[in-house]
Amino acid sequence: MKSLKNRIQLIGRVGKDPEFRLLDSGKNVVNFSIATSDSYKNASGEKTIDTQWHQIVAWGGLAEIADKYLKKGSEVAIQGKLIHRNYEGPDGKKRYVSEIIAEEILLLGKPVQQEVKTA
Repeated sequence: MKSLKNRIQLIGRVGKDPEFRLLDSGKNVVNFSIATSDSYKNASGEKTIDTQWHQIVAWGGLAEIADKYLKKGSEVAIQGKLIHRNYEGPDGKKRYVSEIIAEEILLLGKPVQQEVKTA
């Protein structure tokens, strides 16, 4: 069994098309977000939907697969590890980010249809 330390598994829908980059080092990276939703009844008995957004980062061959097959609205399962990092923004302020480094991506459901534009 793989180590259970710092493991996260999510199933959700891709929020927008992945952003693929080839770094100066020659490594591939893709960034995208997924939304997960949970529903419950609030104190008034009304159904409430709570949606959380998760930032996903994939490297190497996994980045290429995500770029090729994931589109806005795709249903996907992600397994990876949670990291927290900080950086200085262009305005000089310190920013804090939580991301999931994808180690496995499983495509779920039907492929999202692409809108074809004709001239």
